[in-house]
Amino acid sequence: MFTRILRYLVLAMVWFMIVSVGLVIFYRFVPVPVTATMVMDSNGITKDWQPLSRIDRNMVSAVIAAEDGKFCSHRGFDREAIENAMKRNAQGGRIRGGSTISQQTAKNVFLWQGGSYFRKGLEAWFTLLIESVWGKRRIMEVYLNVAETGIGTYGVEAGAQRYFNHSAARLSRSEASRMAAALPLPKERSVVNPRGFTARYGNTIAARIGVVRRDGLDSCVYE
Repeated sequence: MFTRILRYLVLAMVWFMIVSVGLVIFYRFVPVPVTATMVMDSNGITKDWQPLSRIDRNMVSAVIAAEDGKFCSHRGFDREAIENAMKRNAQGGRIRGGSTISQQTAKNVFLWQGGSYFRKGLEAWFTLLIESVWGKRRIMEVYLNVAETGIGTYGVEAGAQRYFNHSAARLSRSEASRMAAALPLPKERSVVNPRGFTARYGNTIAARIGVVRRDGLDSCVYE
């Protein structure tokens, strides 16, 4: 009985690996049509996939400044951010800042929202895969097209049209920074008329964009 169960588990793992690798290879070339988060959104879905060449570099620099300053130097995981998150968790605080853009992309595309250890394990697996198969430019392209940017709104193109009535191809530093500031909580943070923390955070991100450009922190996306 135990041998049979073990055989089934091994077979299931093999099939999971084959399917997951196949999906990652497929999405290396094909736009992601829908995600679990989109399917579960009761507000409907507004999205408009755009290649990275049609997304302003200000947006790329803004999300790196806001979400993952080591995007070009890590291989999917930021050890320092993970250690800090673990320390806060041990103290009973709310975990923030532990996930890289690569991890968020893996979660958004292949998994569901939540913080269970099982889902985190799957997230790590898919993060390793997309880092190996997609590369940084594709990861950024997918991230900017599937990230939730507002109520029922997904991707920066749909967000730019919603908030600024123009394409993501020509976002100013201020516009890109406000969108990046709202990304963690797009249903709660205002992009058009930010106040309080969101406004201050947006200004901070706008200033950091200059650092991102100066230090080449977004260079891997444009090599």
